[in-house]
Amino acid sequence: MAELLSDDQLDDVLPKLPGWTAQDASLVRTVELESFARAIMVVNRVAEIAENDNHHPDVDIRYKTLTFRLSTHHKGGITALDVTLAEEIDGVLDALA
Repeated sequence: MAELLSDDQLDDVLPKLPGWTAQDASLVRTVELESFARAIMVVNRVAEIAENDNHHPDVDIRYKTLTFRLSTHHKGGITALDVTLAEEIDGVLDALA
């Protein structure tokens, strides 16, 4: 089972996740897409990945702006599961944004 990342581990990982910040024991990234339809396409693809991984982000949809918040809730903070999901979300954004 994934363990919480230490502050040092988080400091090592954040530079490898451009656009992501650590806020309130979560990894957070906000992106603006070209349209509402494109934003929903991204959310739908991320939902497929999250279901497959059995690790689900909090997603805030504001027209064409998406905010992803990743935390391993049962651990109370950021784990390697969140880092992996952040990388997968970045892949989706690279492909669809």
